[in-house]
Amino acid sequence: MNTAKVATYIINWLKDYAKKAKVNGFVVGVSGGIDSAVTSTLCAMTGYKTVCVEMPIHQDEKQVSRALEHITQLQRRFDNVAATKIDLTTTYETFKTNVAHLPKTETEEITLANTRARLRMTSLYYIAGLEGLLVAGTGNKVEDFGVGFYTKYGDGGVDLSPIADLLKSEVYELAHYLEVSMTIQKAAPTDGLFGDSRTDEDQLGASYDELEWAMEAYDSNTDSTEFSRRQQEVFAIYKKLHLANQHKMKAIPVCEIPADLK
Repeated sequence: MNTAKVATYIINWLKDYAKKAKVNGFVVGVSGGIDSAVTSTLCAMTGYKTVCVEMPIHQDEKQVSRALEHITQLQRRFDNVAATKIDLTTTYETFKTNVAHLPKTETEEITLANTRARLRMTSLYYIAGLEGLLVAGTGNKVEDFGVGFYTKYGDGGVDLSPIADLLKSEVYELAHYLEVSMTIQKAAPTDGLFGDSRTDEDQLGASYDELEWAMEAYDSNTDSTEFSRRQQEVFAIYKKLHLANQHKMKAIPVCEIPADLK
């Protein structure tokens, strides 16, 4: 990847989109992870106002410190970067109290995790509405179009996606070029939705490097009989998630009424 040219292309794409949309800039949820760090840096480099938002909900302290480090670094580098914090912990706990009477099922933990993401989406759109900004998504290609590793109408609810055509490995290349903090570059990827230190690999059962390989193998219809035992395991993980999460990757089904019925 020609990293410098890719960075310039994305920055110009963001600038052009903002100009045509007649908005004042961008708002980005900053989590302390590599994807949000790269996205917010690219937005900042457009010269448009870029609001970085920290939205903790019982957050792991290391995630909080990385997010603050990144925001501080961005504000030192760019005059157009603003920052704010919306602590959603109380909001989240109030929500849990208000739904406590509903039946408990085996999907409660993941449903509550997705609720965290949707509270954050709501907060970003509130800021966007107040200041005339676009919500910039932070998903990469493997997450958005490979395994669907994001929350529908949570971190998947955005106005535009600057890095969604980049594999995770390419995001890391871009992070190095953009001088993102080494603390963030070296941190294990995590969605931070469970209030603990579990990583994306813990949840997915495979690393992003492995999933990138599986995505390429799946898309190219590679003969699976040639795979090693671990490759077969990873391919099975990828295929299962890719198929199960098609509802996130495809347009919402619309019941189209035949003309002769209208």
